[in-house]
Amino acid sequence: MTTITDRPQGITESTGIPWWSGNARLKDMSGKLLGAHVAHGGLIVFWAGAITLFELSRFDITQPMYEQGLILLPHLASLGWGVGAGGEIISTYPYFVVGVLHLISSAFLGFGGIYHSLFGVAYLENKFSFFSYDWRDTNKMTTIIGIHLILLGLGAFLLVAKAMFFGGLYDSAVENVRIVSNPTLNPGIIFGYLFGGVGKNWIAGVDNLEDVIGGHIWIGAILIAGGFWHIATKPFSWTRNLFVWSGEAYLAYSLGALALMGFIAAYFCAVNTTVYPEVFYGSSLAIKLDIFPYFSSENTDLLSSRTWLANAHFWLAFFFLQGHIFHALRAAGFDFGKGRVEASLIPPEPNF
Repeated sequence: MTTITDRPQGITESTGIPWWSGNARLKDMSGKLLGAHVAHGGLIVFWAGAITLFELSRFDITQPMYEQGLILLPHLASLGWGVGAGGEIISTYPYFVVGVLHLISSAFLGFGGIYHSLFGVAYLENKFSFFSYDWRDTNKMTTIIGIHLILLGLGAFLLVAKAMFFGGLYDSAVENVRIVSNPTLNPGIIFGYLFGGVGKNWIAGVDNLEDVIGGHIWIGAILIAGGFWHIATKPFSWTRNLFVWSGEAYLAYSLGALALMGFIAAYFCAVNTTVYPEVFYGSSLAIKLDIFPYFSSENTDLLSSRTWLANAHFWLAFFFLQGHIFHALRAAGFDFGKGRVEASLIPPEPNF
């Protein structure tokens, strides 16, 4: 372990971590880690904009969308952009606007990432106490969780706003775009999907937009309420030994959550034809087992957008799960070089 003069008290920097390990080498450098996160966001937004324009450049309006190897345009069509009766694409201009806006946004995020990575302070604690944090500070960590939950809740309400006030969504039941004016708010119906009391295929069994938007209202409200609760409260004492309180552990928790959501999204995309209409994604899929599990349509010669999307979600989730296991072991003090738990790698007690 090494020490430098401008490092805040209690913060250390791990050495011997190669550059290709990504954010692991920055876990104790809050300013540099901020730059990496902003740059990462810029790459994601750049990908969304660039691939949208790429798909648009090769899109044939006379052919079914699901036969053209597209992933992003079907999502935009499902949101009601540029779609007419029968799922016909009547205008591609909205797709162009979405792609360009993402590219412009990615430039600002990219500049921010470069600034904080190369020119900004290495440790936010030195100049910006409001943005400072210590992985062992449980109160600060749950505050950060709360902020993230609120942002996720607002994201859920963006879909609600689009469905109810800004043009509506494509409804495969009526084969047209419509406003969802009366979303389902009955908790028995909404949570019936979650606990098996409504339909089949778990939450992927939702078959009408009223329930879809009602579910987003519920989950958005729960996320925002939970966010404010985490900001206003401190962790209970029984959580001291339940969790590992370190940057490595938080990465493991995040990857585990992403893996779970990825598996759920893969199944949802594979079987649900309300949120993923057949006119844009192709027919529903079934889980098949060969050497490895995969999702496939009855027509094995057709690699529809649904096939690409479901399998991509599944395998990304699989590798996220491996990352979760790897970082969880490291967070517990396991040294992969020595093949055993090292006392020096076990994280210190959290600060409650």
